[in-house]
Amino acid sequence: MNFNRLRVVANNVFAETIRDRILYVWGLFAIIIVFMIPVVREVASTVEDKILLDVGLGLMEILGVAVTVFISTGLINKEIDQRTIYLLIAKPLNISELIVGKFLGVSAVLSVLVVGMMGIYLGILTLNQTSYASLTALIISALFLILKLSLITAAAILFGVFTRSLVALFLTFGIYFMGNLSADMVKLNALVETPLFSRLSQVLFIIVPDLSRLDVKNLAVYGMNSLPGAVTLTTNAGYGIVYTIALLALATIILAQREF
Repeated sequence: MNFNRLRVVANNVFAETIRDRILYVWGLFAIIIVFMIPVVREVASTVEDKILLDVGLGLMEILGVAVTVFISTGLINKEIDQRTIYLLIAKPLNISELIVGKFLGVSAVLSVLVVGMMGIYLGILTLNQTSYASLTALIISALFLILKLSLITAAAILFGVFTRSLVALFLTFGIYFMGNLSADMVKLNALVETPLFSRLSQVLFIIVPDLSRLDVKNLAVYGMNSLPGAVTLTTNAGYGIVYTIALLALATIILAQREF
């Protein structure tokens, strides 16, 4: 795998996505947060700070996932539909470099997007004199959000190599929702003594990524002491990275078998 070729593909994806004005999401994020402040102050003044923290971090994830899915699911199909994939793989560019390069380009966009939203978020909190327990905890939450979005990007690319863009979109949203619920399904399995549900929950837990391991936003609002220990955080981050690599490898294998 050649680094220079990866960089070219990633830069092209990054530039094209920025050109599509995807960073206008920053503006939408800021507007929603600003409009939420008086609403929260009116209906829940006693817990205003906590709610604003929850709303901000939750909104960052919602917008990030939406951008991720709509960008990533059509990355490969667009090359196939426009016949440009023939030119790409005819050059000294192999399929793995195409997949990984596009993944890195989208991940770079998402990193910029999350960092920008976090900067806007902290700025608004400061202007509103909203207190938060730990800046470090909020930064860790943002880093884990980037990991989660990168994993979803890899899943979207995987679905995009063997289905149409619309189908890949729904499948990726499905992975996101099931991934956030997979750990809860295992807990529910202990309460519901049904063989069918037990087998189904076990299969889903094995196949679907456990995205709850990459979700620390609800704990981050309470500060560093509420976050898992360094070993657990590192293990969870490693889980996300390994799962992402596995999805990209599978996408490469499937695309290599396709006839264009």
